[in-house]
Amino acid sequence: MANIVLLFLCLGIGMVLRTTRRVPDNAHVAINGFIIHVSLPALILGQIHKIALTPGLLSAAAMPWMLFAASCLAFFVLGRIRGSATATTGALILSAGLANTSFVGLPMIETFYGSSGLPTGIIIDQLGTYLVLSIFGIVIACLCSGKKVSAREVGTRIATFPPFIALVIALTLSGVDYPAWVTAVLHRLGDTLAPLALVSVGLQLRLDQFAGHRTSLGLGLAFKLIIGPAILAVIYLGLFRSTGEAAQVTLFEGAMGPQIGGAIVAVQYGLDPPLVTLMVGLGIMLSFVTLPCWWWILQHV
Repeated sequence: MANIVLLFLCLGIGMVLRTTRRVPDNAHVAINGFIIHVSLPALILGQIHKIALTPGLLSAAAMPWMLFAASCLAFFVLGRIRGSATATTGALILSAGLANTSFVGLPMIETFYGSSGLPTGIIIDQLGTYLVLSIFGIVIACLCSGKKVSAREVGTRIATFPPFIALVIALTLSGVDYPAWVTAVLHRLGDTLAPLALVSVGLQLRLDQFAGHRTSLGLGLAFKLIIGPAILAVIYLGLFRSTGEAAQVTLFEGAMGPQIGGAIVAVQYGLDPPLVTLMVGLGIMLSFVTLPCWWWILQHV
């Protein structure tokens, strides 16, 4: 419950700071820079280090990769049909193809499935969502930014992306115990991710821009909250014949609202920032309506 209150509170704080002009118009740029270079790497270093991998958990970690692939296919095709700008296509892929599997996902898992479902959620978040963002998210951002970039430059951006570096270090040190003070510092820095990210979204969220993005926003939210999770359900329940709580938690995570990290990367690369912030702000709020529906469906299939 505390995370839900924090979510709406931080969104509101960002919006109030913007409307009252208490911070510069570009304040979100500095906040996003801190998140990418400090908060997110600290969270990854702290979480990945203590995860024990099993075949079942690795199967769950494949879900974000499938969701992102489906998002790429859907929005590249729709972009061609609609004649959308590449920036809009990239914005939809990054905001609708990555689920909020940590800040919203983990509390919702604990609420609906109990603490036994958290290991599955953590694996999905760290080895799935953030790894997809660190590799293919950067590729899509580069391709859709409107700037000509070589394959070497894309590779360099992936290799120097702070969360990717943190992930490599965390996996390398998986058998090493951190000193208590290192764990404490990483925990405190990682905890800054959610509130800062949500304040950043609030600073950029302008509901008066809804009319100009109605169609793209509707397509993005429909995919993220309904179509994407339905595709995953067909794959896991129909093709893989997955059963049990781990399968349900995996699909439940796929139905979360848009991931904030993907939105921040999209904004940094200039991929239709107004659309991205609307996707995140409205998508997360609407997910509190759609998630109970998905939970009920998963209990009866």
